[in-house]
Amino acid sequence: MAMPAMLLLSAIGQSRITALDWLMISLYFGILLCVAWWVVRKSKDSAADYFLAGRNLGWWVIGASIFASNIGSEHIVGLAGSGATSGVAMAHYELHAWCLLVLGWVFVPFYMRSMVFTMPEFLERRFNEKSRYVLSIVSLITFVISKIAVGIFAGGVVFGTLFPNMRLDIGGISIDSFWIGSVLVIVLTGLYTTLGGMRAVAYNDAVQVTVLIVGSGLLTAYGLIRLGGWSELRHWCGSDMFNLWKPLIPAGVQGTWAPVIQTDTAGQVVKQA
Repeated sequence: MAMPAMLLLSAIGQSRITALDWLMISLYFGILLCVAWWVVRKSKDSAADYFLAGRNLGWWVIGASIFASNIGSEHIVGLAGSGATSGVAMAHYELHAWCLLVLGWVFVPFYMRSMVFTMPEFLERRFNEKSRYVLSIVSLITFVISKIAVGIFAGGVVFGTLFPNMRLDIGGISIDSFWIGSVLVIVLTGLYTTLGGMRAVAYNDAVQVTVLIVGSGLLTAYGLIRLGGWSELRHWCGSDMFNLWKPLIPAGVQGTWAPVIQTDTAGQVVKQA
C-alpha cells in the first residue's frame, strides 16, 4: 500500500487550482443556486409542500435524493480511506443496503395510509405524544453526531486540501481553509433547505448525485491510470486486500477481551480487543 499512497499524496501535493477548475466549481455552484431559486419560487405556503414537496415528486428525484442523502463527502474521504487501509471487506456495510429496501416495502404502506409527514408523528398516532418527543430528540442527537458532524468534517478536509493557503483574519483570529469550508457547508445547505424545504433538498440532491457518480467514476479511472492499471493495483495491495471475508483477529495479533490496544516500536498492532 505504500506505493499507491505515495503516488496519491504526490499528485495532491503537485495539484494546483487552474482556470478550468474554477470554471467547473463556479458552474457547479451556479447550477445549485439556479435550482434552489427555481424551487423557492415554485414553493407554496403549506406544510405538505414544505415537508413533502406537495407529494408530487417523480420517482427518479426521490431515488436520487435518498442516494445522495446516504452518499456524500464522508464516503469519498472517509470510506475510501478505510478501504485503502482495510481492503474491500469494508464494503460489507454498503452491500447490506438491501435491508433498507425490505424495510421500505414493509413500512411505507403504513406511513402512506396514516398520511403523516415524519416518523415521530407516526409514533404519536400509533402510541402517544411522549413517544414522539423521545424519537425526535434521539434522532436529532444521533443524526448530528453520526451523520452531520462527519459530513461537515469531510467537507472541511476537502476544502482544506484544495485551498491550503486560504485564511480569513477576523478580529485578530486567523481561520484556516478547513473551518472556512466547514462553515460554508453548513450555511449553504441550511440556506436552501430553509427557503425551499424538501423540494429544494430533493432537486439539489438529484444534481449532486450526477456529480458524485460521474466524479467518483472519473476519480477511479484517473487513479488506476496513474498507478498503471488494475494489475498494478493488485500487485501493490496483495490478495489479502481483496478478500471480502477476514479473520476476526488478524494474523500476528494477539486477541483479548480487555479494552486495550498495544503497538510495537514500529507502530504495528500486536494486541487488541
